[in-house]
Amino acid sequence: MTSPRLALAVIGDEIGPSLAEMLSFCTEHAVRRLDMRTVDGRNLLGMRLEEVTAIARQLKEAGIAVPTFVSPVLKWPAPGKAPAGGEVDFAFDPATCPAEDPLAHAFDVAATLGATKIRVFSFLRYAGFEPEDLALAMSRLTALGERFEIAVELENEPVCNIGSIAELAGYFAALGEPPRYLRPLVDIGNSWSMGQPPTDGQIAVLAPLVDLIHLKDRDLAARRTVPLGDGDVPWAKELKRLLEGVSVVEIVASLETHCPQDGRHATARSVSALRRIADEIGVEIV
Repeated sequence: MTSPRLALAVIGDEIGPSLAEMLSFCTEHAVRRLDMRTVDGRNLLGMRLEEVTAIARQLKEAGIAVPTFVSPVLKWPAPGKAPAGGEVDFAFDPATCPAEDPLAHAFDVAATLGATKIRVFSFLRYAGFEPEDLALAMSRLTALGERFEIAVELENEPVCNIGSIAELAGYFAALGEPPRYLRPLVDIGNSWSMGQPPTDGQIAVLAPLVDLIHLKDRDLAARRTVPLGDGDVPWAKELKRLLEGVSVVEIVASLETHCPQDGRHATARSVSALRRIADEIGVEIV
């Protein structure tokens, strides 16, 4: 079986806050895809559609595609639930959304960007969470996904109820046959950061559904994120294992560097590392 191709993308604000910085990086490093989250420190979900349209126009003029709107949807407290606490990167208050319905606005933003995927979460972690707690929200999101023809990508995020690969695999295993537009956004680095490297069985559950992954690396002893290839996550092994079970011919491999102290340089190192790792395991990057 031929391994799927990796469509290299970078989350734009990992390079720098401004759109100009993102676009110059793409030119310098031959990157043709940006997954968009914030511009100038503002989350796109908090922008009016006219503002998003202006950003989308500049991206299109530069020849940059946007596979994914890296939204903060459900990275907020569940109704009536008190979050367990802890620092939350890129948290979002839905009350600051300029539209009355933040979920519908998120899909409008994704469509304006030309994205075919939208990243979502599982509410900020709280005591007593059960997978059924997500049923109503996921039903609404997948209905919107079907209407817009945009895949809903549920990411494992440590501060949220589904934080590890084990929790993500458990959720999708419980679904049996997931809704057509619901997919797992596998973040192996997040699971390693929780001290829970994924097992073969967990990857086997998720891989056939995967069309998008996030890549970051961790210095486990220092408990910090480092450029891809500089940490302790065995990325060649992890990628090879995952790709053996993927059913699509191409997945988006999106770099989420998480090194804000030196974002542009760290992301450049990560792009180079991914290209080297892909070559090592015999996978094509496009």
